[in-house]
Amino acid sequence: MRMVDFIANKRDGLVHDDEHIKQFVTEYTNGSIPDYQASAWAMAVYFQGMTKEESAALTHAMAKSGDELDLSQIEGVKVDKHSTGGVGDKTTFILSPLVAAAGVPVAKMSGRGLGHTGGTIDKLEAFSGFQTEMTVDRFIDLVNEHKLALVGQTGNLTPADKKLYALRDVTATVNAMPLIASSVMSKKIAAGADGIVLDVKVGSGAFMSDLDAARELAQTMVQIGNELGRQTVAVLSDMDQPLGEMVGNSLEVKEAIDVLKGGGPKDVRDLSVRLAAHMLVLANKVDSVEAGEQLANELLQNGKALEAFRQFVERQGGDPTFVDNPEAFVKANHIIAVTAKEDGYVKQIHAAKIGQAAGHLGAGRMTKDEEIDHSVGVQVKKKRGDYVNAGDVLTYIHSNKEEVADVVKLIEESYTITKEHVEPLPLIMDEMLK
Repeated sequence: MRMVDFIANKRDGLVHDDEHIKQFVTEYTNGSIPDYQASAWAMAVYFQGMTKEESAALTHAMAKSGDELDLSQIEGVKVDKHSTGGVGDKTTFILSPLVAAAGVPVAKMSGRGLGHTGGTIDKLEAFSGFQTEMTVDRFIDLVNEHKLALVGQTGNLTPADKKLYALRDVTATVNAMPLIASSVMSKKIAAGADGIVLDVKVGSGAFMSDLDAARELAQTMVQIGNELGRQTVAVLSDMDQPLGEMVGNSLEVKEAIDVLKGGGPKDVRDLSVRLAAHMLVLANKVDSVEAGEQLANELLQNGKALEAFRQFVERQGGDPTFVDNPEAFVKANHIIAVTAKEDGYVKQIHAAKIGQAAGHLGAGRMTKDEEIDHSVGVQVKKKRGDYVNAGDVLTYIHSNKEEVADVVKLIEESYTITKEHVEPLPLIMDEMLK
C-alpha cells in the first residue's frame, strides 16, 4: 500500500479495506508513515467520514497496537463503564461496587487525569495507601474472588491512539466523529470487557455541547462496540451543570460515599443507578433496565454496595476507616462562600468554568508530573432552576490559599440568573441501546 493512494482514496470518499487500515495503523505507530501524511489522511476523514465497518477496523487495529488486558480467566460476563468526561463525575465509585455487590465481575482499568481534577486513580488515592499497581494474576484473582478490582493503565495501552490523538490535536481534526469514537473505543476494547456502558456527556462541561452531535458520537461508538463483538449501550446525560455538588478529588469521593450510604444528591444517585442497571442487563443478571434499577436501589438500601466499596478499598491498600468516617479525608484550610449578587432563578451554570475554578485551586494537573491537591475544590449549592436571593450562597470554595479572586471570578461568570422561572433539563437525555 502506498500512503498517497490511501489518502487519495479517502479524499475521494472511497472505503478502506481492513488490511489497509491495519497496515496504516502499524506503520504510523512504528514511524514508517510521517506525520504530514497521517495529517492529510485525518483531514480527509474529517470531511468524508468512515463507514461503521471502517471505524470498527480502525478501533480494532489501534487496540491491537499495544498491551491488551486478557480477562478470559475471569468467570462470568465482565462489564465496564466509560464516561466521556465531565465536571463532578463520580459515578464510577458508586456503580462499580454496586454492580459487584450484585455478583457481576467489574475488572476496571483506569488512568490518571489531565485537566480540572484528577482521574479515577487520583481520586481513589485520597484514601491513604491506596494502590493500583499489581500483577495481572493478582488482578484476575481479586475479581474472581471479590468481583471488583481496579488496576492502573499500562504505559503501552493503545500507542497508536496516543500518537494519532496528539496529531489530531494540532491539525484541527479532533472533531472528526469516526476518529473520536475509535479513540474512545480502542481503549475500552484493549481493556477487555465483554459489555460496555458508555456515559456520553452533553453540555457546557462536556466534550460534546450539542445534543445531536452527542447522539451521533454515541451511535457510532455503540456500532463499533457491537461490530467488534462487545455488547455496547450508551446513555446521554446532562453536563450543562456539574453532576452533584462536589467538584474535587476527596470531595467527590466523600459525595460518592454519601450516595452509597443511601443519601447524596439525587442526580448522582439516579445516574449511577441507571448506568448500573444497564451493566446488569449486559451481564444477563436482569432482564430489563427497570429490573436493574430495582436491584441497584435494593443494594444501596441494604448496605451491600457500601460494604463492597469498603472491602475494595481495603483489599487495594487503602484505609477503609475513611469509608465509615469521611471526615477523616484531608480538608482544605479555607472554605470561602461565593454569593448571589441578585434575586432570581439560576438559568445556567457553565460547568466547564466550575471545573476550571477547581483546577485553579490545585485539584487538577496540566502535565502528568504535577502534584494534585486532594483537599481542594468547589461545592455547588445552587443548581439550575433554584431560586436565589441576593446574598444566598451559590458555592463554597475549598482552598488552601486565602487569595482566590481568580476562582471567585470564574464561579461568578459561570452563573446566569434570570427573573423568569426556569425548568431543569432532564438528567438523562437519550439512550442508545445495543
